[in-house]
Amino acid sequence: MKAILCPCEDITVAEVEDVARHGYTTVEDVKRYTGLATGSCQGRLCLAPCLEILARVTGRPPAELGLIRFRPPVEPVPLGLLAAGAAPHKPKEGLPD
Repeated sequence: MKAILCPCEDITVAEVEDVARHGYTTVEDVKRYTGLATGSCQGRLCLAPCLEILARVTGRPPAELGLIRFRPPVEPVPLGLLAAGAAPHKPKEGLPD
């Protein structure tokens, strides 16, 4: 029987255990390798169980395993602009294009 850890991305407990045994031992590593926590819940359902699994497999405390990096836009973008399909504005002085 398949035990789903991340229902948004259909990632199983066995997949996370397997990648941890292959050296992906932080939550960010697991996220990048499997896609865990990249679905619609953004980790609200799967992050804590993933930490528990990594702690069990690696023998390390959850506090040492890190958290996922959240990457918001550099500047807030009004949703109206996105919905209207408006062209992006020019970046502020000193910010990369």
